[in-house]
Amino acid sequence: MMARPPRKRVLRVAHLTDIHVQPEKDAAKGMSRCLQVVHQLKPRPDLIFNGGDSVMDVFSQGRERARTLKQLWQSILRDHCEIPVIHCIGNHDVWGWDRARSGCTGNEPDYGKRWAMELFELEQRYYAFDRAGWRFMVLDSTFPHGNGYKARLDEEQFEWLQTELTRTPASTPVCILSHIPILSASAYLDGNNEKTGDWVVPGAWMHIDARRIIELFWKHRNVKLCLSGHIHLYDRVDYNGVTYLCNGAVCGAWWNGDYQQTPPGFGLIDLYSDGTFESQYLTYLSGSAQPLWKG
Repeated sequence: MMARPPRKRVLRVAHLTDIHVQPEKDAAKGMSRCLQVVHQLKPRPDLIFNGGDSVMDVFSQGRERARTLKQLWQSILRDHCEIPVIHCIGNHDVWGWDRARSGCTGNEPDYGKRWAMELFELEQRYYAFDRAGWRFMVLDSTFPHGNGYKARLDEEQFEWLQTELTRTPASTPVCILSHIPILSASAYLDGNNEKTGDWVVPGAWMHIDARRIIELFWKHRNVKLCLSGHIHLYDRVDYNGVTYLCNGAVCGAWWNGDYQQTPPGFGLIDLYSDGTFESQYLTYLSGSAQPLWKG
């Protein structure tokens, strides 16, 4: 019997989510420090995955505040980041959907997700790409619900996801990036969600269409890893052979220290040639990367 080839690391990804950059609370310094620590890692990550909620926030803000945040975000990336960045749209990156507070009419040319796509220089709000023998699919989780939003995929996007998974060879491992978790344990603990005497997880906390997404993944066993943020808490859920990593928040509690038991930090994921991976959650406020949890 021939020996299997040795497992080889083919890609290193830093997953930075929920940065919530703003002029206040030294958030710009915090974002810059995080990027500095990421660039000091050895080996240096090949990619940064920006998990969304990059600014604080434009969902309920007027144009002037949105312009300030866009300039701040883009200037920090320009001055402090040399690693290619893959962007995912978060709910706070969607401009003006709360019309009562933003003053938007909905007819602005950069209203809603168009603003986020300009911020991240995206041609599509969801997309796929290949790198180092892995297939990556970036989802758009945020859809309007009244003056707020729910976490789900629209029909067009779900059909696209089905097609992409079908056309991906079964031998190619797949990693999914979404802002809002498809499946998460920490969603139960983000707020007093047991106050009624039953666990009630809001549809804005976790994908309300998780069941059909999970059933789709069951048909495609090469889906290995799903990365998300949104909750600002770290957790790992292994379900049906898929690992769901919710990787905390760069901003912690919106630049007010730790959020519950999760300090400000980011995920570091090493992807291997055999479809396996290793992950860590790292803190950075000391100026160097400090491993906190390993997955």
